[in-house]
Amino acid sequence: MADTDSQEPKATDHQTILVAHMMTPGVVQVPGDVSVTEAASLLERERMPCLLVKDTESRFGLMTPTDIVKKVVAQGLEPDDIEVRAIMTRPVQFIEYDRAMDEASALMMSTGTPILIVTKQNQPVGVLTARDLILSPKRCSTKISATISVLEGEGVGDEHQVAISQLSHAGASVESPSLLLPGTRVLLSFCLSEMMSPLTIRGNILNTTRVEPVSGTTGSLIAAPRGIEIQFVDLSPADQSRIKSWVLANLPKTFESS
Repeated sequence: MADTDSQEPKATDHQTILVAHMMTPGVVQVPGDVSVTEAASLLERERMPCLLVKDTESRFGLMTPTDIVKKVVAQGLEPDDIEVRAIMTRPVQFIEYDRAMDEASALMMSTGTPILIVTKQNQPVGVLTARDLILSPKRCSTKISATISVLEGEGVGDEHQVAISQLSHAGASVESPSLLLPGTRVLLSFCLSEMMSPLTIRGNILNTTRVEPVSGTTGSLIAAPRGIEIQFVDLSPADQSRIKSWVLANLPKTFESS
């Protein structure tokens, strides 16, 4: 839908990052009776993270590539025969374009959704994903040993030893020798220091960076660690404060002063 106001939102504090600064502009909207095949083609052509499905005047949903994989492909269904209303994710969470990213973070954590539809005067104008959210706070590069336990998705009950490479109160980047698929719900367990009690945080796998095998010293192929982005969910205020304080204490001085 058209943005009727061309003025950029103004932050009252130069440190504040607004939703409008981090969102992907534009929303692709489809009716609920469109086939999954048509919707998938539209999703690919527009290169958007989701489609906003308007099933009725008051009933909305989202369709993402994960919905197609889990609810159609994995079930052996024919996408030509399935309408998007049958696989859309509900409810949809909306947020105004001029809200602070901290509010978006709180909304995502409380609802567990990885996608918010951004509105301006109640009209959809953009999409904010958990990946956008993770990239917005100050992130601290580190090397912390951690364990990922799979709660839901492929490999339920499995545990994987990983290394956290970047950390913020919204999420983490980890290096893992194991493949973890987007949409997998996990527990990430780690300790920020020997003096602190361990943290165990629920999260969603957002994406896994594909890497090519590299040659070892003997000529054999060695798989490089995969880069995985994790969105934190249901993080308690106390744990959020602990991570924020640790990040600020460990950021390079040049970063802190910027």
